Amino acid sequence: MDGIDDNNPVAGIGEFALIDRITAGLAGPGFVEVGLGDDAAVVGLTGPRVVVTTDMLVEGRHFRRSWSGPEDIGHRAAAANLADVVAMGADPRALVVAVALPSQIEISWAQHLLVGIADECRTVGAAVVGGDTTETDGGIVISITALGDLAGRKPVLRSGARVGDVVALAGRQGWASAGLTVLSRGFRSPRVLVDALRRPDPPYTSGPEAASVGATSMIDVSDGLVADVRHVAAASGVTVALASSLLPVDAPLKDTATAFSTNPLVWVLTGGDDHSLVATFPPDVEPPVGFRRIGEVVAGDGQVTVDGEPFTELGGWQHFGSSG
Repeated sequence: MDGIDDNNPVAGIGEFALIDRITAGLAGPGFVEVGLGDDAAVVGLTGPRVVVTTDMLVEGRHFRRSWSGPEDIGHRAAAANLADVVAMGADPRALVVAVALPSQIEISWAQHLLVGIADECRTVGAAVVGGDTTETDGGIVISITALGDLAGRKPVLRSGARVGDVVALAGRQGWASAGLTVLSRGFRSPRVLVDALRRPDPPYTSGPEAASVGATSMIDVSDGLVADVRHVAAASGVTVALASSLLPVDAPLKDTATAFSTNPLVWVLTGGDDHSLVATFPPDVEPPVGFRRIGEVVAGDGQVTVDGEPFTELGGWQHFGSSG
């Protein structure tokens, strides 16, 4: 033992000792040729192209320590990036993590944050291969860059949807939004919804599978179903027509909506943070198992309709200005 108490603040250990401590034991898979401990990592890929994405979580804006423990926050931060990689049809391979921490936060908190990130990576066979730490006078900031391997597949873009395509959803939708409502009203149950916000459960395998069968477009639902599908509609120059009767309104949503005297479809249509996937498929292509049809692509100019009516609300999270 080195005599350092993990309950002490990070200010007392120093940056490099902190990095050594929180990354201890984080070994990478075989494709990580150079991992933690050098100036940069080297990750082996099967092809000449790499998928790269970055996402940031800011305390007070994206998470609260009073609602989520450090491992939960780590899982959530990693999931946000890994879901973006699979939404391109790629296999996640590596994460680079940068964290800004207040000087008085406990060493153990930082350790558990990295445990959550690393555990989420392991669910898809990826690894944490590097990063950085710094001190902040404000709240915690977590910035992660993820790398993905297309493995010879073409990337699935937002701009490929065509008139006549089937619109399909994989994963849970509306659960995290319902969990946020529960916590915002001072409750801690239903636990299944609160946990859905704390630790998303993205359908990781569905992204590469959709790419393999010929998905024409795909997106990770991070900001809200309508808000993100609208990006597909705008990029593709079409209208996405959703049918409320096809949307998944699961039992926990129905029960909680009844208790709160609200419509569960609001969570499904406008909720983000579940990191479900929406993809479009040609009408003669059977979507992979795990996808369910929720609508179709029709002629239009970048709009989203629900039951034939334009959905004109923002319909999701906005980082600047008003938010849904």
